[in-house]
Amino acid sequence: MNKWCGVGRLIKEPDLKQTQAQKPYCAFTVAVDRKFKDANGQRQADFITCVAWNQTANFIAKYFHKGNRIGIVGSIQTRSYEKDGQKVFITEVVVDEAEFVESASNGEAKAEAKTEAKPSSDEMPFEI
Repeated sequence: MNKWCGVGRLIKEPDLKQTQAQKPYCAFTVAVDRKFKDANGQRQADFITCVAWNQTANFIAKYFHKGNRIGIVGSIQTRSYEKDGQKVFITEVVVDEAEFVESASNGEAKAEAKTEAKPSSDEMPFEI
């Protein structure tokens, strides 16, 4: 079984891009606090590299920003490539699900999400 679940903060803005085949993907890094504090009483964090594809990528890029907490479910994947004659190895989480962990400070992100998800009145057999 390959399943990773975590909650952390985005350390910078999610980066939405497209492959040559126009497939959207979003790369980002999440700072996840460790369970215990160090000798100085400070929490240490691990920085988890993540990538999301398609609708999940669009969702993350639109509604999450630097500093937001995000809940992620996905799987761990490794890959490698050559750079300047050196082999570079990468371990990342491929995101299957992303969730809001805290409400937006001004409520805009959730209000926008609800507005977009709400069908228009001509699509509904009754009024909302």
